[in-house]
Amino acid sequence: MAMACSTATCTAQIRTLQIAVATLALIPIGAGLAGALFGIGVFGPAASLGSDVDSAGRYLSGLLLAIGLAFWATVPRIEAQGVRFRLLTLLVFTGGLARLAGLVLVGVPSLAMLGGLVMELLVAPALALWRERLDRLCNRPLAVR
Repeated sequence: MAMACSTATCTAQIRTLQIAVATLALIPIGAGLAGALFGIGVFGPAASLGSDVDSAGRYLSGLLLAIGLAFWATVPRIEAQGVRFRLLTLLVFTGGLARLAGLVLVGVPSLAMLGGLVMELLVAPALALWRERLDRLCNRPLAVR
């Protein structure tokens, strides 16, 4: 088991995680806002697929925006947001698995969508593991998370 960090070290590491989450959450916030406001055509030539596809795309963009905002909401007290952070990560990871299924079944998407896949299957879980590690290292009680 790892040794506990000093208060100064914990504070610095938590601050670094806060900065990383706040910065990386800009991606789903920006993409979600763009898709919700301008439709899925903003992501590629999907505009010709009709109003149902546009409606579904705007809805999913709204969810993406909400997930990004919810990650932002964890930032001020990220050390006490374990349950929320894990739930958000599960949502993102599940979406990434769906995207991965599409890659296997339909084909390789654009670079932007591959970037989303990396965020969903690698970056979000890595941030969650980082938060959990800090929780353990800084001796936060499990019930507070």
